[in-house]
Amino acid sequence: MQRVRLSAQQAPVHKLGDSQMTLSPKFRLAVIQPSSLSLPTELESSVQCEPLIPGLPDDVALNCLLRLPVQSHPSCRAVCKRWHCLLGSKERFFTRRKELGFKDPWLFVFAFHKCTGKIQWQVLDLTHFTWHTIPVMPCKDKVCPHGFRCVSMPLDGTLFVCGGMVSDVDCPLDLVLKYEMQKNRWTVMNRMNIARSFFASGVIDGMIYVAGGNSTDLFELDSAEVLDPVEGTWHSIASMGTNMASYDAAVLDGKLLVTEGWLWPFFVSPRGQVYDPRTNKWESMAVGLREGWTGSSVVLYERLFVVSELERMKVKVYDGETDSWETIEGPPLPEQICKPFAVNAWDCKIYVVGRNLHVAVGHVSRLKYLDVSDKKWRFSVQWDVVDPLDSFSDLTPSSSQVLFA
Repeated sequence: MQRVRLSAQQAPVHKLGDSQMTLSPKFRLAVIQPSSLSLPTELESSVQCEPLIPGLPDDVALNCLLRLPVQSHPSCRAVCKRWHCLLGSKERFFTRRKELGFKDPWLFVFAFHKCTGKIQWQVLDLTHFTWHTIPVMPCKDKVCPHGFRCVSMPLDGTLFVCGGMVSDVDCPLDLVLKYEMQKNRWTVMNRMNIARSFFASGVIDGMIYVAGGNSTDLFELDSAEVLDPVEGTWHSIASMGTNMASYDAAVLDGKLLVTEGWLWPFFVSPRGQVYDPRTNKWESMAVGLREGWTGSSVVLYERLFVVSELERMKVKVYDGETDSWETIEGPPLPEQICKPFAVNAWDCKIYVVGRNLHVAVGHVSRLKYLDVSDKKWRFSVQWDVVDPLDSFSDLTPSSSQVLFA
């Protein structure tokens, strides 16, 4: 197991850009101020004659500069006026990267201070392993962090925060917030039809689905709805058929899988529902699937994996043909990763964020067939650990999302 050491001296927390939002207790957008780093168009045009990098064509030089790590931008802006124009605005920088097809992964961690409960986002650059901050989320401080549900569209560089609960009065919220990495700002979207917390969520074909959860007085819901992010409108879909809050959810084979999870002691078997948007129908989850779903899930190799909170925190994979789970080869979660943890995945890697924002990166490999006759795949995992900054010692993760920019 390889460990990547980061300390406050070696890797300070950087800002992705100047904050364009201020907190609003009534969930309204503040006036967006133009970035002071953006130069006028006339000035930008007046320096076009200067080469980006002397001796190199501009297209080659641009390819080089767009690979600069974000934490280097403040010093690089002082090199010349054209560098200042390019690197002075994060919106312009990330837009140019998208135009040229550059996409690097960033891990967005939704965390809260374990003493004060104050929520915040911390962002880990998965290429250079440096931490960054983003503008504060326009939301009240006195909320239950675990009541929110976060989903993302990684390749678009956008994430959505839905629902939530006011912690003092156990009142659910219908709040919907959208963060765009290119613009580095939050937008308040149209509210959900029904306020809910602790619900299921997932993205299928660019549409955001939410289902179940808790309503006022912690009454469990059976309703579900879908958001079209382009039109910004919510529409009701078929009800789940059972009232339940969600422990975890996943999207597999174009379907939304919802489980309420095990509760200790194990008096009754957990419930689970599966939604197919093509038929707008719910069906009960297979017994083996819901009873073995004992942790946080990710989808890799078109298979459902779970980082188990039981079974020595090993990773296991679900076999739909036999309706059973199998523990994959490799060690359990590193000892630095303490519960509660948040899990996400991309490109055959599992990212597990534990208490104090220790991050474990699990490299999942697909091995040769276990049995040539039935062509059953075997999987293995190896872990690397990214140590957190000292300033994260009081932070607890609630959710994590991978975005590309």
